[in-house]
Amino acid sequence: MPVESRSSLGVYVDSENITRCIEISGVMHYDVLRRFAERDGAEVLRLNAYAAFDDEADERRKKGKIQWFDQIRQFGYKVVEKKVKWFVDQVTNTKVSKANADLELAVDALIQSEKLDRVLLVTGDGDFVRVVRALQNRGCRVEVLGFSNVSSELRREADLFISGYLVPDLITRKQGTPPWGKPGSTVRGICYNYDQERRYGFFRYLETISSGLWITDARNAESPYKTAFVLEDEVAKAIDVGRLPSYSKHIFSFRLDKPDKEGGNLQARDVQLVCSY
Repeated sequence: MPVESRSSLGVYVDSENITRCIEISGVMHYDVLRRFAERDGAEVLRLNAYAAFDDEADERRKKGKIQWFDQIRQFGYKVVEKKVKWFVDQVTNTKVSKANADLELAVDALIQSEKLDRVLLVTGDGDFVRVVRALQNRGCRVEVLGFSNVSSELRREADLFISGYLVPDLITRKQGTPPWGKPGSTVRGICYNYDQERRYGFFRYLETISSGLWITDARNAESPYKTAFVLEDEVAKAIDVGRLPSYSKHIFSFRLDKPDKEGGNLQARDVQLVCSY
């Protein structure tokens, strides 16, 4: 197995951006996010989540937000609250809100990085590109995790970008369904091989949260990935199979089915496009 490190780690979550960018039903689980961040034995020194709070919201919404903050704190996160400010747009004469914690996140990450070896930024906002560069110049390895609408420049600048859709159980799954990676479960992955003439291909998905994310060959015993076989008939009509394989440019969801023969790969059924990068 890959050798685990004891590097120091800081996690900084742009909660408002993440909430906007998850395009499928469900929410992000902060406990799973922490397990992902700690996957190689890193010591977490900072866990910060930046979120907006609206004093003018109705009592039900405020109570729900407070409960959400308390739940995140139970997983060890420091919740940095940004008060929502309301003002009237002079052009449209409508009341609009503003609550942006980008500056607080950037300053905290830069100051606290003095004692960190690795930083995980959870956001898709391209405004953090310069923050990534500054952290790298201070000697930190910078990883970025995002969902939909992730800045292409941010993805290129990071030492590692991973789609949050690919992390097992990071997003709520339907109750009563089999565990991620088991036959009958719905997982998300990428298409890394597709034969246009024979009309079949292969998807790769992360079976479990583990170190060695760079070991993408599922045939390697140390790889945390698995492969699923797919026939073209299982791919949604809206997906242009002529553009496959698309590797990390497209994230797909698919239901795992038992192999059609002993020792074969699990089969991918009902393939749908989740997002594109």
